[in-house]
Amino acid sequence: MASDLQKSFVEEHAGAEITYGAEECHRRIIELLQDVGFPQGVLPLKDLEEFGYVRKTGFAWMKQKAPYEHYFSSIKILVRYETEVTACGEKGRMKKISGVKGKQLILWVPAAEMSIGSDRSKLHFKTPLGIGKSYPITAFMTDEEKEKANQ
Repeated sequence: MASDLQKSFVEEHAGAEITYGAEECHRRIIELLQDVGFPQGVLPLKDLEEFGYVRKTGFAWMKQKAPYEHYFSSIKILVRYETEVTACGEKGRMKKISGVKGKQLILWVPAAEMSIGSDRSKLHFKTPLGIGKSYPITAFMTDEEKEKANQ
C-alpha cells in the first residue's frame, strides 16, 4: 500500500512533461520563465539533468547534478540552488518554491514565493514566514533581456 507521501508525489507529477539533458532542460526552464513573465536569470541553474512540468497545475521541478551558488553582484546577494528546485508557476508569480535560499548576513533564508510588482520594475520575494524583500527586476535579467528593455 502506498504511503500518503508517495500518493502526493504521484498526484503532483501526474501528466508531467519530463525532459532530460542539460541543453533541453535549460531551454524548457527559459520557456517556463517566459510563460510566467520572469527574467531568465532568476534560475541560473547548472549541469541540469531533468526538468518536469505539469501544465495543468503549473508545478515544475528542476534537477541539477549538484547544488549551485550564484552571486547576483548588482544586489550583492548570494543565492543557493539545491540539487532539486520546485515551484508552482502562474502569470507573474511563482509559489511553493523549494530548494532556493538567499544569504542574508550570516543566515540562509529560504524563498517560498516570488512575484513581479504591478509596475514590472521589482521582483518580490517572500519567506515561508511571509517576510519579504524586493529587488530591481533588472538584477535577474540576462544581458540580452536588459538590451531589449532599453530599446
